[in-house]
Amino acid sequence: MTYVDGFLIPVPTAKMAAYRKFARLGAKVWTDHGALDYKECVMDDPFSQFPDAKGKMQKIPSAFPKMALTKRGDTVVFAFIVFKSKAHRDRVNKKVMADPRMAGLDPSEMPVDMARFGYAGFKVMVEG
Repeated sequence: MTYVDGFLIPVPTAKMAAYRKFARLGAKVWTDHGALDYKECVMDDPFSQFPDAKGKMQKIPSAFPKMALTKRGDTVVFAFIVFKSKAHRDRVNKKVMADPRMAGLDPSEMPVDMARFGYAGFKVMVEG
């Protein structure tokens, strides 16, 4: 089974172009070092649809903005990186952190508030 690093990131909409540049660099660096897949996704539909008690579909606001700790003017980004295994993830991430392309990034110049940057590693339960 593969292993996934997942991210939920509130990005100021005004800084989306700068974030996209950072994301493209991330995609290049992680895949250069062996990640199987790398995706950065911008929330497009902030509603879920669920049936009410009578079976009629109704739109419900998504919990993603709240989970991402968004502020006024933020856009939600959901991102994930796929690896062969957790051990593979650890090896790839070690190489990424030592890569000179990443070493030159100043955390204070990041286009996101790193205190609100959600990250976790996930064991894949089902693949299809």
